[in-house]
Amino acid sequence: MTTDAKVESNSATMVEMADETLVAATPWRRFAGKLNRLSRSTQFLLAALLIMGMTMAFVGSLVSQQIKLAAAQSAGEGAAIYMEAYLDEFVQELATSRSLSQTSSAAIDKLMADTSLNQHIVSVKIWLPDGSNVYSTSKLAVYRNYPQEPIEQVMQGKIVTRLSPLEHAEHDYERSFDMPLYETYVPLRELGSGRILAIGEFYEMEHEIGSIHQQVWAIIAAATMAMLVLLFFIVRRGDRIIERQQVTLRRQMQEQQQLYRQNASLQGKISLANQEFSTINELTHRRLGADLHDGPAQLLTLILLRLDELAELREQGSTDSDALETIRSAAQESLQEIRNISRGLALPEINDLSLEEELQLVVQRHEQRTDSKVSLNLGQLPEELPLPYKICIYRLVQEALNNAYHHAGGKQQQVSADYRAGRLTVQVEDAGGGIAEADLQAQARGRSRLGLVGMRYRVESLGGAFSIESAPARGTRIKAQFTLAAE
Repeated sequence: MTTDAKVESNSATMVEMADETLVAATPWRRFAGKLNRLSRSTQFLLAALLIMGMTMAFVGSLVSQQIKLAAAQSAGEGAAIYMEAYLDEFVQELATSRSLSQTSSAAIDKLMADTSLNQHIVSVKIWLPDGSNVYSTSKLAVYRNYPQEPIEQVMQGKIVTRLSPLEHAEHDYERSFDMPLYETYVPLRELGSGRILAIGEFYEMEHEIGSIHQQVWAIIAAATMAMLVLLFFIVRRGDRIIERQQVTLRRQMQEQQQLYRQNASLQGKISLANQEFSTINELTHRRLGADLHDGPAQLLTLILLRLDELAELREQGSTDSDALETIRSAAQESLQEIRNISRGLALPEINDLSLEEELQLVVQRHEQRTDSKVSLNLGQLPEELPLPYKICIYRLVQEALNNAYHHAGGKQQQVSADYRAGRLTVQVEDAGGGIAEADLQAQARGRSRLGLVGMRYRVESLGGAFSIESAPARGTRIKAQFTLAAE
């Protein structure tokens, strides 16, 4: 029981953790879904803007820093030489003293007030090598124990320039200007010996570094925007090409699917037609057997019986003229029956005939056999037609006319054919009593008479369309349509 409780508790915990994970991931999934709905070019623009923005910000910051350092170094070195020339003569007394005289301090004050130095230099300080302050423009208290790092570098003969952080108490005067200042340390030497007597420190305005920064950032921003625009148009063009290709591919796929469905339907019809043809052949053989048994075979049986009677009379020495006449009549009738059956089975030589000549032939033979009249209406017909189509059309018209003669009395029999826009249409009509609705439904389900079934599957086996239009007392129209390949 305890184990089950633990399992249930662990399962519930895992479900809760999974739910929390899904909830936490939902905003990201929503964002990813919205991003995926954007076009490729827009996605590229956002990604490029992020990546190039970060890259250009880093490059701009690096370049700006380098410019700032280079400008500070250059300005510091120039100013150091300038200040060294001004201050060297006033610090010579520090060779023997640890302080400047009032005269030297006043001279330096006058120099800062009357010359053009005050346009760039805002403050000057002079330090002894031990860090003691001996002069300050601000006239603040004397500071001692100043940080030794700049002084140690200057004592090695170097000029030190940096952007002053203005972070110490002795920077109160310089902070009052409320602007970035460069502080430069320069060695002040004894004339003749070159010994470093003191360290001169002066604070210089930043000059035009700020505007240079703005120019640098403006150039970087303009270059970034130009690259983004150029790349966007390139990607957009490719995106449109891809979209057009996708539309074309989708249309081709739809066409292929439609062709596949049509081919599958045609294959099904052909397979069904082949099966029905096998059935039709079997039924045809049975019908022929029945026709031969009920017609010529019965007449031949009658002839044999009459011949037996004549043989008996001959043995008795007498003849019977009526029996001879009966035999002759039966033989003629049997011969006619066999000829009629053969005429229905044998197909005339139509390979060398055009479709127009073939239709004229089948109508002519029907008129001769039935002593009826058929109206033939022919439009524009193809010059050449494959033999399977010729055979199909011949049998179709032959069977349709036979049905019109036997079931409609040959009333207003009409055959028409026309060929337009690659589509051949053949129709056989009559003005008889028509076909009942039940027979039409049976025909649609493939359970009608052998002749109608044969016509339908003969047409559909060639990829054609077969239809029957009929109503009681309104006649019957049989139509076959074939789509022929363009020449």
